[in-house]
Amino acid sequence: MSRKLLVTALAVALCLALAPLALAKEIKVGGIFDTTGPTSDVGKDYAAGAVAAEKYWNAKKVLGGDMIKLIPNDYAYKIPQAVTLYKKYKDVDRVFVIQGWGTGDTNALRPLVNKDKIVFLSASYDGNLTDPKKNPYNFFIGTSYSTGIRLALTFAKENKAKKVVFIYPDHPYGKNPIPAGKDYAKKLGLQIGPDEIVALNAIDATSQLLNMKKFDPDYAWIGGTTASTAVIIKDAAKLGLRTKFLVNCWGFDENLPRLAGKAADGRAFGMLVVAPFGANVPGMKDIMASAGGKSYSLHYVKAWVSMMVMVEGLKRAQKAGKLNGPGLKAALETIKDFNTGGLTAPITFTATDHRPNTACAIGGVKDGKVYIIKNVTFPRKKEYVGW
Repeated sequence: MSRKLLVTALAVALCLALAPLALAKEIKVGGIFDTTGPTSDVGKDYAAGAVAAEKYWNAKKVLGGDMIKLIPNDYAYKIPQAVTLYKKYKDVDRVFVIQGWGTGDTNALRPLVNKDKIVFLSASYDGNLTDPKKNPYNFFIGTSYSTGIRLALTFAKENKAKKVVFIYPDHPYGKNPIPAGKDYAKKLGLQIGPDEIVALNAIDATSQLLNMKKFDPDYAWIGGTTASTAVIIKDAAKLGLRTKFLVNCWGFDENLPRLAGKAADGRAFGMLVVAPFGANVPGMKDIMASAGGKSYSLHYVKAWVSMMVMVEGLKRAQKAGKLNGPGLKAALETIKDFNTGGLTAPITFTATDHRPNTACAIGGVKDGKVYIIKNVTFPRKKEYVGW
């Protein structure tokens, strides 16, 4: 072979060898997290779970040569900062998918997300987000707050409750599911007492609980996060209240018994939309390996599953040759009975219903530890899509 032919052959071989690398893509994913703001008590573990999941899925090469690049940022639970981050992700980083966080910011970004056709997988499980006619690009993986509150009230009714009240922060996260809760409480024939407002950063809830004591409810719904939930439960015990508490999925975790002490035993009942960290389910093996021996709360698991579902959607979009916002949206809407290895109930999205599922577990606290009381399911009725 002549020198010229040899050089040409080597050049062709080198191009063929490098072809997969040349075709490889870096799929940038925006990350809007709260690690310093009023929901950082649960937000830190969530952010850690998302970062760990990125490393895990990239190591598995689940997208072939394509790599996920999560760009995490703290927005301190401030809506203007979330909007600023969103614009950066869209205009500078050119993302078509974002892992988001709170109810206020997720809802504030809805018009932009829909206009820009960017898939937004948030940690807000606001039932308002589940109607694709209004919010085609919003998805989440946990049982919606509205579904959770209906399941909680059903549990209360089954346990002889006659009177209930609602305690929540003056924020979209706390307020948005309350209409669904009151509507369903009426359907169950429960008496509803006056609402009580307890801030996410509350250090005392005595005055609100003294007001509540006048109505003397059997159960009270708490729509805060773990830190404020612990304050409410401890103060209720100090006041000798007989009321038991139904807690939304961000206020009930492995840290609650530590913060509330013995006051949580037999008094707190929470909505578990994911398995507790370290639970004996098949999908937990990879999570524990990713944690590197560190201990986290179940909020780490939530982020992991959100990333897992995103990756499944990306795989399907990649196979269809449509790695973009509309392609990922369409791919996610083909997910049916997706098995997360017991980390959540099976997940399904359709073009007419973005509720991931209508099932979760109800947990309790005993001897300082969270345990599962029962698994519960709400009928997947069309009338409840979007609220």
